[in-house]
Amino acid sequence: MPTDDGHDLRHHGDVEVRGAGAGLTDLAVNVRADTPPVWLREHIAGSLGALAAYPDGRAAREAVARRHGLPVERVLLTAGAAEAFVLLARALKVRQPVVVHPQFTEPEAALRDAGHSVDRVLLRAEDGFRLDPAAVPEDADLVVIGNPTNPTSVLHPACLIAQLARPGRTLVVDEAFMDAVPGEREALAGRTDVPGLVVLRSLTKTWGLAGLRIGYVLAEPDTIADLERAQPLWPVSTPALAAAEACVSARALAEASDAAERIAADRAHLVAGLAEFAPEGVSVAGPAEGPFVLMRAPDAVALRARLRERGFAVRRGDTFPGLGPEWLRLAVRDRATTGRFLQALDQALSTGTRN
Repeated sequence: MPTDDGHDLRHHGDVEVRGAGAGLTDLAVNVRADTPPVWLREHIAGSLGALAAYPDGRAAREAVARRHGLPVERVLLTAGAAEAFVLLARALKVRQPVVVHPQFTEPEAALRDAGHSVDRVLLRAEDGFRLDPAAVPEDADLVVIGNPTNPTSVLHPACLIAQLARPGRTLVVDEAFMDAVPGEREALAGRTDVPGLVVLRSLTKTWGLAGLRIGYVLAEPDTIADLERAQPLWPVSTPALAAAEACVSARALAEASDAAERIAADRAHLVAGLAEFAPEGVSVAGPAEGPFVLMRAPDAVALRARLRERGFAVRRGDTFPGLGPEWLRLAVRDRATTGRFLQALDQALSTGTRN
């Protein structure tokens, strides 16, 4: 779905590891490696005996509500966060939607598909891709922002995002990667004091459930009712409901917390390794706080191809509004994988210098 300025809003990292790329080490997709864990796979498998019955989402919805300390009327389960963006675009009566970029492109794609004209606020690399609330037009009645933001890995202060709230405005915060942040600091999920707030969460990233499609929306009851009316009947499958209930359990939250700490340490290792290539023009947007980093490199298009030749798939950055072809996104992996990647990067950069 290329826009007038050439950004393909429907290009996503999974394209990098399809077909001929299936055997590559995957640094292009932001799903946590080695997931779902065995206990979660077994729990989901246990739900298969109930497939003859229509899905009943009440228990999962109540579990999500408890996890965030909210009444159930403020929760809507969805087939991943992507469905939530479509529901928002179709169900809400908005005149002036604004998307803060660079960020996940599906919100803008969904709005455009629903017939909306979308304005953009472009955060700048020289400012560290930090949010300036004053940059968002006052007449915007729908504002979408990610936190931590894909692909920049920037974690915006919750107090700054809350400043975007206005009477008559819907403020959508995509927190798909917030559970990968230690302590979920700067989270707005569970807040009821921010008018017009809509928070989206995904369970596919931390738990490796991209193929199952499960996420949820937290918002004011009237907004939830509007979105629910736009959903088809039984939108979330029985296995996905079982996963939702399990992934907000005390056991799962403790495991996710431990994983977030490991990701932070592994990310620091990756960033430190990339810093060694500063003389070759490599830099990292930051400080990075998500399970991925955004890297800038000279001749990144050719560099990406040379990395593929050496067995690594990375995500091109030029499909994100606000970024150009010099940007690449790298998923955080364990130290052994990162070590192999840094060796491949060294070789790829050296090859480029000789050429």
